[in-house]
Amino acid sequence: MKILMQDVKKCNGCYNCQISCKDEHCSNDWMPYAKPQPIIGQFWGKLNDCIRGTVPKVKISFVFVPCQHCEDAPCIAACPVEGGIYQRPDGLVIIDPKKCTGCQNCILACPYGCIYYNAQLALAQKCTGCAHLLDRGWPIKEPRCSDACGVGALIFGEDSELNLSGTETLNPEYGLTTRVKYKNLPKRFIAGTVYDPNAKRVVIGANCTLSGDSSGNVTTNHFGDFWFENLGIGTYSLKIEANGKSKTFDSISTEKDVNLGDIPLS
Repeated sequence: MKILMQDVKKCNGCYNCQISCKDEHCSNDWMPYAKPQPIIGQFWGKLNDCIRGTVPKVKISFVFVPCQHCEDAPCIAACPVEGGIYQRPDGLVIIDPKKCTGCQNCILACPYGCIYYNAQLALAQKCTGCAHLLDRGWPIKEPRCSDACGVGALIFGEDSELNLSGTETLNPEYGLTTRVKYKNLPKRFIAGTVYDPNAKRVVIGANCTLSGDSSGNVTTNHFGDFWFENLGIGTYSLKIEANGKSKTFDSISTEKDVNLGDIPLS
């Protein structure tokens, strides 16, 4: 079974994956897998930027979102045409361009928003995993998106051959098992800068202790900054201590990433 895996931490946002998908499918007819992708309005593989936090505590990650090629795909169940959408033995989910009636049921059923409507052709369209290349003996044996990735953030192969430890499903709350896996998806963070208002300088080496849904301990760096990363959504308490002084924050919610700003320790 085929797997596409992205290591989000490696991705530098070059957009080669998104561009190569457009290059492969725009103006090209790859029947019986897909009719041409429109030049505008569709991204069968879209690189989404995820900007978190507030200035100056900001992090950005890039998450590649093609069709997730779900097992028990909701688009297949939503299609009223027998065989209109099907899953191949290798796990790729294909919309049959000959059978599609353009009813758009599949578009509504896809929680990832990865299926598009081509009004000119009256067809639903999406990522095919470049099945035409896989089936026609392209020697590289992978879709254009992963082939175009210059930093090794996108890997394509057999699930039995890839190291999938530590991988996750995008939006696990959807309850779907997918053939696209992710490493290092962005999690929440709590950050801030500690300074001494009397000395008018940052505090280096302040002890910061986090407790709550998870716990941890860090010290401020030479900029007075501290970061608690890879946190789940929940409620936390933070205690900062240095030079016999302390400050406590209670009930910090990580519904969003948290920048506590400049924190005077006096």
